[in-house]
Order: sequence, then C-alpha cells, then structure tokens
Amino acid sequence: MDATVVAIADDHDDSDCRRPLLAQNEEIHLYTEPPNRQHPPLDAAATQLEEQRKPERVASLDVFRGFTVAMMILVDDAGGAWPGINHAPWFGVTVADFVMPAFLFIIGVSAALVFKKMANKTAATKKAAIRASKLFILGVILQGGYIHGRHKLTYGVDLDHIRWLGVLQRIAIGYFVAAMSEIWLVNNNLVDSPVPFVNKYFIEWFMAIAITVLYVALVFGLYVANWEFEIQTSNSTLSIPSNSIETKMIQCGVRGSLGPPCNAVGLVDRVLLGENHLYKNPVYKRTKECSINSPDYGPLPPNAPDWCLAPFDPEGLLSTLMAVVTCFVGLFFGHVLIHCKNHSQRMLIWLLASVVLTISAYLVLLLGMPFSKPLYTVNYMLLTGGVSGFLLLLLYYIVDVIHIKKPFVLFQWMGMNALIVYVLAACELFPTLIQGFYWRSPENNLVDVTESLLQAIFQSKRWGTLVFVLLEIVFWCLAAGFLHMKGVYLKL
Repeated sequence: MDATVVAIADDHDDSDCRRPLLAQNEEIHLYTEPPNRQHPPLDAAATQLEEQRKPERVASLDVFRGFTVAMMILVDDAGGAWPGINHAPWFGVTVADFVMPAFLFIIGVSAALVFKKMANKTAATKKAAIRASKLFILGVILQGGYIHGRHKLTYGVDLDHIRWLGVLQRIAIGYFVAAMSEIWLVNNNLVDSPVPFVNKYFIEWFMAIAITVLYVALVFGLYVANWEFEIQTSNSTLSIPSNSIETKMIQCGVRGSLGPPCNAVGLVDRVLLGENHLYKNPVYKRTKECSINSPDYGPLPPNAPDWCLAPFDPEGLLSTLMAVVTCFVGLFFGHVLIHCKNHSQRMLIWLLASVVLTISAYLVLLLGMPFSKPLYTVNYMLLTGGVSGFLLLLLYYIVDVIHIKKPFVLFQWMGMNALIVYVLAACELFPTLIQGFYWRSPENNLVDVTESLLQAIFQSKRWGTLVFVLLEIVFWCLAAGFLHMKGVYLKL
C-alpha cells in the first residue's frame, strides 16, 4: 500500500501502482481496486458489468476538505476586518474555531479508508512516520518564524526563538497517532453486525477515552506556580534609542485554572518547549483585559495585566492531546463509511453520533468547563466533532446520495489539491512572493493595490477586504481545478 494522508488528508488507494506526483486524485474506494490496473479486452456486456461494479469515489470528502481550506483562508485573511468571524479571544466559539478541528476530523476519516487493508504493518508504519515527519518539518519552515508573511519582505529566524509547534505540526501528530492506532490496534475480524464492529475498534475507543482522561487530569491536577517571562522594551534617552530586557512576574499558585495566565496548558509548554519557542501573538491579546478594541487586537488598556504580553502557543503539547481525539472521532465516521453498505445506515449512524457529541458538549459546559480553542477543552472537542459530523452528513447526502455536484465543484477541486492550496494561500507563501515585485515602494504591489482598489470601489475597508478574500478563494479553487485537469497533485 502506498497511501498518502498529508495536511488536509489525502485519498485512499491500496495499490502500489501510482503515477508520478499522484496522491490526492486517486479514487477513495470502499471496495479497493487499483485505479491504474490494465484490464484485458472484454466484450460489451462484460465491459458494462465491470463499469457497474466499479466502486465510486466519495466526492463529499473532497468537498469537505476543500470547504475547510476555503474557510481557513476566509477567517485568516478577513478576520481582522470582521472580528465576528475571527477566533474567540479565549472562551467561546466562532466560525473560525470550527476550522482546525474540521481538518483533524477529515484526516481521521481518510486514515480509516487508507489503512483498512495492509499487507505489511511494518512498512505501513514506516510510510506513516515518514509522511508525518515531512509534514511536521514543513510546518516548522512555514510557521516557525522563518517566513515573515505579507507586508514584510524579509525572511529568516533565530533558532533560539523558532516556534516548534503550529497548525501543520498538530495535523502531523494527529495523523501519526491515528495511523498507528489503525495499523496496530485494529484486528482483522470480519464485521457483519454491530457487535463485531465494536469488538474490532474497541481498543481505539478506549485509547481515545484514556487520552481524554489524561488531559483532564493534567489540566485540573497540575500545580501552576508563579512564573516569569522576559520582554524587550524600547527606551529613548536624549533621542538615542536603546533596547532593554524587562522581566515580568505572573502571580498564580493555583490548580485547575482555565484563564489565560495560570492554566496547565501554558505551563507544560513553558517547561517542555521553553518560553522563547512559543507563539508571541496569542489570541488572548484580543480580550477586554488586553485590548481596548476587543474582540480585535488593539493598544493595551490602562492597568492591563502583565500576562497580556506573555507568549502562549495555541497548538501546544497538552492541547494537542484533545486534537488527537478529534482524529479518533473522524476514524469512527470513516469506519462507518467502510462497513455500512448503504446510504441510509451510514447517515443514520452519523446523525446519531453527531447528536450525541453535540449534546455531550453542552452537558460538559453545564458542569463548568467552558469552550476554549486555545486550551482545546473537552467540550470544545465534542462540539466541533459533532458539527464536523453534521457537515459531512449534509455534504454526503447532497453530493453522493442525490448527486448534486456541480455547485460544489470548486470546493471539490480545492479538496483534491488541498495541501498545495494551504501552503501557498493559507500560509501566505504565494502573496508574499507576489509582493516581492513592486513599483518604487513596497506598498505598490499587485496584492495590496488590488485590495486597496476594492476597498475604494466599495467605499469600505471591511467590505472591500471581504470581496478581495472571496476572489482569492475563487482564484485558488480555479487554480486547483487547473492542476486537477493537468493531473498534478502535491504529495508528501
């Protein structure tokens, strides 16, 4: 098997017969047949029978991941102008907070398809480890500080301050754990009823519960002592600028706090990763305590607490535990797709699972645990997993059951080449390269001029930015469609 699941999750193929650069365009088969197999000549009747028996691609999976990539571009590029669709400052959920879990969810679904048949577990483990490593390294390059993003025509990072974790790194970890569980924790028993289904995947479910219990125990059990961090301050004396290092002390001495300054998630990252390697612009800088423009970024209000300036990684180690559980939720949905032989059974089980997840999320909320993406709380995992399930159910019904595909073809194209779109668009690699070509002043580049022109046409910075981002999404959908027609797919 030469299967690929990278970044936004690739498709399923149990064959070693692959064309060069081919990964995401292979058919997702519920009954696997190598797409490139050459058939001997058949008569017309046999050919028709062969076509009828050929497994169909689950197109809704491509649409799902393409829609997810589009939403990431939307919330990242338009969230500054529209704070309502940006990430919640700390507690609560917004549209943006459902995007990352959707990535992890669809990776779980695809991993279930990819690893449902393995000729050699050791070889499958090696391939999964190599792909996860490649994805992790790519994440460090793109999100570790080496590339400075739009509006900064510079690059490079001090290794003493490189950020080790990020979105792609979290996806790599989630994929690897999901892959290892599929390879080593699932038996080969035949599933022909609910009881064998439970027996086949019971150990995986137990592992997901154990990870959740470990997360809760650490979040509420670890003692967070007082801690300090350093910030660089600028001083000017007699018109001579100078920089100095100032140490700030954060008063904690508590257990079980879920607030920004004294939570166990931040403690684990500070101890294991080091303060210098954490994200320097955390989302809690948009809270009322830290911004006069809350829920947007802004100047510090008077008497703002010192922790407003402290680093915090939203893709940290402890919170990644619950992100991994989201992949296990996706695995369950993928298993249902494999073993249930008709649309009604699949949709019914998916519906029940999504309802249970969503209701459980609000029950945990009533018990006192708030929704929080930075902490990736248990009920945040349950809620986003349930919503992802509802979305997959809806798209599956529209695209694969009643076969309304044309309105979603742009998302389908993007989903079939999700990794390259994510790298070039969501990580701002392409606009950064374009901005390197300018006329006399760095501001006079194609990207900024186009956005400014739309803002002038609509006489609104917010609406002009929104239209610019929507056009950007359409552009990348069409670019992905062009690559699909040429048979070009990015593979790790």
